[in-house]
Amino acid sequence: MAQVPENSPDIGKWLKLIRADGVGPVAFGRILKRFGSVDAALGASVSELTKVDGIGFKTAERIAATRDTFDAAAELELAEKLGVWLLHLQDPRYPTLLKQIYDPPPVLYVRGTLDSRDTLSVAIVGSRHCSIYGQEQASRLAHLLAASGFTIVSGLARGIDTAAHQGALAAGGRTIAVQGCGLAHIFPPENGKLFELITHNGACISELPLRYEPLRENFPPRNRIIAGLSLGTLVIEAGLRSGALITAHTALESNREVMAVPGKVDSPLSQGPHQLIKQGARLVEAVEDVMEALGYVGDQLKDHTTRAAREAAEKAEAPLFEANRVDLKGHERQVYENLGAEPAHSDEVIAETSLPAGAVHAALVSLRLKGLIRHLPGNLFARR
Repeated sequence: MAQVPENSPDIGKWLKLIRADGVGPVAFGRILKRFGSVDAALGASVSELTKVDGIGFKTAERIAATRDTFDAAAELELAEKLGVWLLHLQDPRYPTLLKQIYDPPPVLYVRGTLDSRDTLSVAIVGSRHCSIYGQEQASRLAHLLAASGFTIVSGLARGIDTAAHQGALAAGGRTIAVQGCGLAHIFPPENGKLFELITHNGACISELPLRYEPLRENFPPRNRIIAGLSLGTLVIEAGLRSGALITAHTALESNREVMAVPGKVDSPLSQGPHQLIKQGARLVEAVEDVMEALGYVGDQLKDHTTRAAREAAEKAEAPLFEANRVDLKGHERQVYENLGAEPAHSDEVIAETSLPAGAVHAALVSLRLKGLIRHLPGNLFARR
């Protein structure tokens, strides 16, 4: 078994506070902001708790009465047995994109690994009762995106989610599954083997205690994590009441790109994606459409981040679409290094690299699919 990463410092104290009655992700964030540390929050009086925005006297009493009832030691012991590690919001390993949403999970349970490359992520979601066409599109697009260096995020559910995870794994890429239950369970149970494969090529994660059952009410909150981990969400086949649409709307609220694959006009499974497209979602027919969409949203995310947050992010990790974060193969690196911000004609690249024309054109197409360069009118190319 691979080495399991260490838990975040003081994770037991974080578990006690987040499991207190009346403390959800939003309240937790406000409490932490008010008191500055989990230690201070755990020692705060009822009167002090009422000074937190949104917490009244009765809620403060419930928090004070229950903040020491969760058995964090037993939870951590079970996590160790299951090969699960826990991290909190103040851990530098916490996913950068997820931290930016309105209500990030204070604590994440992780089986597998999280990587800085996962900042380059796309969520692929859709119906559990999908068609063969939907399965094919989910698997195909996940495969191409994963091969281009993207991490594929989904929910491990039957149908589109399963096809997306399988497509990413088939490409040798990374994928993250967000469960609507604790990691002591696998849902659906027939995805047990897929769950294990994902833990060796990415991660299965949850915000819920290990023994939590896969109850219906767990899934809408789970969907915000799928959207929050990703630069954009791609919907493939979904009815009008599908959870995939909740994920898409959450992505919009977090200023992330929403994309949809069109389907047959007479299929109920097409109603969700078609409605999203009518409302302005990016229509996706090929992986290039995803690249174009995410190039835009990456710029938007950077523009809407405060200067302080930008500086912190720059220290922590490389910018989006940086070449050293994507695996460049064959002649791709030589071609990429001969391109700059100023557009260059493909003939110039051929002359500069002394490579065969076919090799250069193949590398240009691949670099474009990986989101590293732009193809401009007149067969000109430039770095993003």
